[in-house]
Amino acid sequence: MKNFTPKRLFKQQLKPSILASISVAAMTLLPSLSATAATKANLIHDAEQNILQEQFGDKWAKQDVHLQAKLDKLYKKFGKRPNIVHIMWDDTSFGEVGIKAFNKVRGFDTPNINKMGEDGIVFTRFYSEPSCTPTRAAALTGRLAVRSGMHTVSFPPEGGGLPAEEVTIAEVLSEAGYSTSFVGKGHMGDIEESYLHNQGFDEAQFSMYNQFPPAMWHAQGQAANATIGLLPDMHEKKYLVDATWRPDGYIMDIQGKKGGKARETLSASYDVALENYRKLIDIHQENALDFIQRKANDDKPFYLAYWPNVYDLMRDGQETTTSNSTPFAQNMERLDRHVGEILAELKKQGISENTIVVAMADNGPMEELAGAMYQNVFNGGKGSYKEGGIRVTAFAEWPGMIEKGQYVGDMITVHDLFTTFARLGDAMEYIPTDRVIDGIDQTAVFLAGDGNSRRDYYHVYTGTTHAATIKQQYKRVWVGDRPGLVKNNFFDLYQDPREMRGMMAQFLWAWGPFDMMKHRHENMNAKYPFTPTRHGIPFEGITNLRPESKVFQETVRKSFAKVE
Repeated sequence: MKNFTPKRLFKQQLKPSILASISVAAMTLLPSLSATAATKANLIHDAEQNILQEQFGDKWAKQDVHLQAKLDKLYKKFGKRPNIVHIMWDDTSFGEVGIKAFNKVRGFDTPNINKMGEDGIVFTRFYSEPSCTPTRAAALTGRLAVRSGMHTVSFPPEGGGLPAEEVTIAEVLSEAGYSTSFVGKGHMGDIEESYLHNQGFDEAQFSMYNQFPPAMWHAQGQAANATIGLLPDMHEKKYLVDATWRPDGYIMDIQGKKGGKARETLSASYDVALENYRKLIDIHQENALDFIQRKANDDKPFYLAYWPNVYDLMRDGQETTTSNSTPFAQNMERLDRHVGEILAELKKQGISENTIVVAMADNGPMEELAGAMYQNVFNGGKGSYKEGGIRVTAFAEWPGMIEKGQYVGDMITVHDLFTTFARLGDAMEYIPTDRVIDGIDQTAVFLAGDGNSRRDYYHVYTGTTHAATIKQQYKRVWVGDRPGLVKNNFFDLYQDPREMRGMMAQFLWAWGPFDMMKHRHENMNAKYPFTPTRHGIPFEGITNLRPESKVFQETVRKSFAKVE
């Protein structure tokens, strides 16, 4: 459990359960009893979901009986709940991986992810948040990132992070008896309460920031003009230079266990950053495989969040074997091998039939990286409310439970994974009921297939700005709207999937309905206010700080100190 007292407050909101007096060990032996509580959480969803619930609640309740029977059968066969593996990486256009036709278009191959799609689901309308920190916060909490103050990409120096009061899927599943591990890019901030071993994971090795610093902040990066002005050879030569201004002491990767302190794993000093970053990519893969091997035959099921860093865009030291002929393409093929190794290990351990694997990108391409990332299908990229920024490549595989060869056109969002994983893990009763949970239980999509989503809307935020709202196949963009009269900010995403030609007159019928959606959403936000961004002192709780990291820490401390 977390050491941070606020993390425990949500439990006071939980209703008494018949399972409260039954041990975790007993629950794994009584799957039918365990299943009884699976759908009984009284969650607070956004207003739009309440409208859908009124219309379709009876139908969904009947469907849930059949879905639960299917899950009960699995519990009976394996004697424990299903393992959950969530693989998520950065900045990838829809179609970049997993679809053979696009492999030919792009000049590199992803046979393992292609096969994952063939053996399960290819999602065609899976929405993330517009950038990496918000998507990761959304996946962990099941809430729009703006609700937790995690609406902005974390870069050093940050002095902020995921608040202790947020309840993560790792905590929820831990309460239900899961072993939990995080490996890879956390990107949840650099204050102690945000460290992932303080956010419910039994064990965690993770980065606090984006991977851009170790990938680009070094001599090779500066020589390639990928970074300008960071290292001494590009500092001011004639005039005053503040020696503490640059983020010289940032930390790339730390490791810790629940309830304990953390330590820096490999140094991010500029002279060794790239070399160590490249080592970490392989170390993280090894750690993910090791966790599966250690936990495969445990009595307890496991949840593994493996969010690999993936990108090493410096050409130096990399072999070029793809027709695409870029480091980006090499990275994609390595990612594909790594995903293939994870899937192969699950089969080798004999647990693939009791393990759901979801693999996805966290947002669209970072278009500012010329020669690396491009739009494939949709317009827009990382940081954008357009489909290219938020409509991501995503796949799911679960032999015997997910039907093979599916293309699913239902709307589903990254927030939904939180609630769906809780349902699959029989942990719904541990989700807090004192706050809005944006994630919807989408078990029906995974187990019953196309046409079974329980959402038809998504409110899209860029930072703290409510940028757009999607309803069914229609999108209304709020930013840049014309005061007193709507403008051509409506899109039909079937007719115009690249959002090239906004319309107005044709959608005057939708002006009022979209306005009402926004009013309902804002009313819920007023009742359940957003948590402000949590600030604090970075690197507390890390036992082996480098001298330059202590300088970095002190600079941030002074920056947030109240002026008397």
